[in-house]
Amino acid sequence: MDQEKEIQQIKNRLKDLADKSFSQNMFTFTDFLGMGEQDIYYRMENELHYAGCTFFGGFETAERRMLRFGKEEELGYTVEFPIVCIHIEPLMHKFADSLSHRDFLGALMNLGIDRRLLGDIRVLDKEAYLFCEDKIAEYICEHLDKVKHTSVKCCVTENVTKLQADEPQREVLQVASSRIDAVISKVYNMSRGDCVEYFRAGKVFVGGRMCENNSRMLKNDEIVNVRGFGKFRFLEELGETKKGKKNIAVAVFR
Repeated sequence: MDQEKEIQQIKNRLKDLADKSFSQNMFTFTDFLGMGEQDIYYRMENELHYAGCTFFGGFETAERRMLRFGKEEELGYTVEFPIVCIHIEPLMHKFADSLSHRDFLGALMNLGIDRRLLGDIRVLDKEAYLFCEDKIAEYICEHLDKVKHTSVKCCVTENVTKLQADEPQREVLQVASSRIDAVISKVYNMSRGDCVEYFRAGKVFVGGRMCENNSRMLKNDEIVNVRGFGKFRFLEELGETKKGKKNIAVAVFR
């Protein structure tokens, strides 16, 4: 599909859901939106402000998120996001393969599941926590029995304490400035030239919004996502070195 047509379809879908929420006094939900789709919303945010909106992906720092249209104060009630968490773990941990995000996602795709119904997959050692739409949870629990060569079991869980304990790693780095390209280059050990290519390809996001300005100065607590590498939170500047470089603190999600 032509990219412009695809973008227009997403815009139309968001507008339809906002209109439905506003005119029928009800909450409406998108499926899970990737970073690029979230950026499309942010670019038309002012156009849709009348409906009210909230993003959520199952946990605070989720990358793939649903958008809910509707204002609680005007509707007089609330509806929770239709998101559940499925714990996927090996039947026998001792003999399980070392499993990656790609392994878990591939197994789910092999079941013929639409990617839009799936949120983040958090992999911890040989197990994973999958956030998905509630309407597909039973199907996944019944049919996902193998990831790579490892037999697994699935169950819906509300116990996500392991995810909450999986805190990002705080690092102190020296950079020429708090420009976003300088910080990304340092965090992911890449050249500034290579870093610029990620901006040109639309693969850098700040707070869910695509960032095309590689000279942008980062602000405290902003979350930066670089597709293919991961994300980090810019915490603060800590001062200058004797050679004029900046000491900065970041929290990197490894």
